[in-house]
Amino acid sequence: MNFSSNDYLGLASSDELKDAYQTGISLFGVGSGASPLVTGYSAQHESLKSELTEWLGFEDALFFSSGFSANQAVLFSLMHKGDLLLQDRLNHASLMEAGSLCDADMRRFRHNDLKHLQSLIKSNVPVLAVTESVFSMDGDQSDVDEFLAVCGASGTMSMIDDAHGVGVIGKDGAGVSGISQYKPDILIVTFGKAFGLNGAAVLCSKDLANYLTQFARHYIYSTAFSAAHAYALSKALNMIKTQHWRRDKLNELASVYDESLGALSAHVTTATPIKPWILGETSKVQALCHRLKQKGIWTTAIRPPTVPDGSARLRITLSASHQRSDVLALASQLKRFTEES
Repeated sequence: MNFSSNDYLGLASSDELKDAYQTGISLFGVGSGASPLVTGYSAQHESLKSELTEWLGFEDALFFSSGFSANQAVLFSLMHKGDLLLQDRLNHASLMEAGSLCDADMRRFRHNDLKHLQSLIKSNVPVLAVTESVFSMDGDQSDVDEFLAVCGASGTMSMIDDAHGVGVIGKDGAGVSGISQYKPDILIVTFGKAFGLNGAAVLCSKDLANYLTQFARHYIYSTAFSAAHAYALSKALNMIKTQHWRRDKLNELASVYDESLGALSAHVTTATPIKPWILGETSKVQALCHRLKQKGIWTTAIRPPTVPDGSARLRITLSASHQRSDVLALASQLKRFTEES
């Protein structure tokens, strides 16, 4: 039983999506053969772009091979010497690495502390503020409305990484676009989580998309994902929008998890499928991880420096592919380990 996957909606293992991918391969082959600006961009990519931008309310989108490359492409292309980059201190490593390597001055604001963000904004330089909708190690959410309001009031360019939000939160799983009355200037959507596949998109204005097409080296010089892959992603997008039962099931499983384990100190309540089980000590987390694997339960031990010292944990994730009995089996083992230690 896999409790470490980001396949929140269970699409990666669904027969419906597998059949769509196989159909795409039969129609279009298995590779794109080139970068997007050569011959790697097909009618299937264009169709996917139209569906995605219409759904999420943006003018344009560029596709990348991963969320990591999408995040880095944006920051490396946009940020120049003298610019100011402001990031939530718990942002993903791809964002932090790009911020530290680009020419701009990077400052980190305290996690979800928008007053701190506001205090760091300068009026005399170009500023880009970046946060995530759902944070991958803690499963908590940013206050998207307030973040975008702070950026809008100060003329700060805004960027949100919706990797762990799209498909799961918001109306019809629309992520940030389904929970906020505002829109960021840049939205990163990844396809390796709720979409059940891989790749990513940068959603933005047409002008910004044109700029990135000229200067984003990760886009210009990387082979595009295949037309078959784009075809399968279109199917996944439709499943996310219409198969509400998958999000309903996630909520039901989360209730079972919380009711079973809520009294234990390692338990953390979240409104997302990400359920950190925080033990603090690395040795304890490794021992628990090993024991669970012996019982046929796959979790991953997350240790410093990925998380702060003293907060080693299992990053437990729920999926619509789980059954109630799976969650109860996991809970039983976590309880037993707690009692014995």
